[in-house]
Amino acid sequence: MDETWLYHYDPEAKQQSMEWQHSSSPHPKKIRVKKSTGKIFTSIFFWGGIKMALLTDYLPKGQTINAEYYSSLLVQLEDILKEKRSRKFTKGVLFLHDNALAHRALATQKKLVYLGFQCLDYPPYSPDLAPLDYHLFPGLKKQLKGRHFSSIMEVIAAAETWLDRQPSEFFLSGLQKLEPRAMKCTELHGEYIE
Repeated sequence: MDETWLYHYDPEAKQQSMEWQHSSSPHPKKIRVKKSTGKIFTSIFFWGGIKMALLTDYLPKGQTINAEYYSSLLVQLEDILKEKRSRKFTKGVLFLHDNALAHRALATQKKLVYLGFQCLDYPPYSPDLAPLDYHLFPGLKKQLKGRHFSSIMEVIAAAETWLDRQPSEFFLSGLQKLEPRAMKCTELHGEYIE
């Protein structure tokens, strides 16, 4: 599980807008562009065993992620897991999320225990151990980068289309990269490895 911002407009990278020119040609001027103010906070939960995003939540405007909101997402996740994988769900769930305040809150911890989710320890400041940060979000953001969306609904539709089009092995391969990354982090005594 992890979260990220998706923008109405996220300017393309310099490399994407490069042009071939003769060496004597004047260099094109690059205007510094700010990210648009239209954005939406997205939470994605996935399970490698299902090979798909289980729950994608788009935070309503004006709402913040707090323990109460996050706990409600966990209840939705439990319902989805029971529906999709009832036999495997009885064995329990190993759950990985980062150390955001809403994730560490006492109310959230109690909800995780109540739901029977066993949380894996997550070292602080380690985006190299978050499968969505190193595997899913870069591809999603690359797909959206440089495109102009006129509304939040268009951003959501583009994100959902990209998620739906991922091959069945995509989510599992992100989890498979976690073990060697975790071992490297352990060898380096928790240092950032990316």
